[in-house]
Amino acid sequence: MNLPNKISLVRIFLIPVMIFFYLADFVPYGKIVALAIFIIACCTDFIDGMIARKYNMVTDLGKFLDPIADKILMMSALLLVVCDLVIYPPYGVLVAIIIIGRELIISAFRQVAATKNFVMSADKWGKIKTIFQDIAIAMLIFLALIFQYNLFSEQFVYVFQIISYCFLGIATLLTVVSGINYIVKNWKVLKEDKGE
Repeated sequence: MNLPNKISLVRIFLIPVMIFFYLADFVPYGKIVALAIFIIACCTDFIDGMIARKYNMVTDLGKFLDPIADKILMMSALLLVVCDLVIYPPYGVLVAIIIIGRELIISAFRQVAATKNFVMSADKWGKIKTIFQDIAIAMLIFLALIFQYNLFSEQFVYVFQIISYCFLGIATLLTVVSGINYIVKNWKVLKEDKGE
């Protein structure tokens, strides 16, 4: 249980706290607290990976905890804004299906790879996808806050909403592209070993 793994655990523990404050309408500006927690949790994702690589602290536990923490955080925040109708239906549901579906497919791919002792390394497309997803979801949480308290002028809200949707659209496109790229690069994982 080294420092990177402890940071990953902190990220997991922050998720229910984020959900609570997002849903707790009785807490004044609870969504801004949820947004702050989401941003902090996203930052810990980069920090634990950087520490693990720099100080050679990569462990099997870390390989398990880090992606689990990332996916639960992202999926939880995405489902919150989708259920809150921050994204116009049915587009929010479609985006959620695409993003969550991609993560499930890649997770299944990694499970198969693990049984064959094959290491599937992350690529630049996946990292870029994560950055756009984090930015888009953070903007959507802030948009939910704007809608709830009727903050700012209609013109500002309209522009911010368009920008948020653009980031979400790019994140969704990158999700598909990175998923396809990941599968194509590691397709040999699914090939049967003829020697067996």
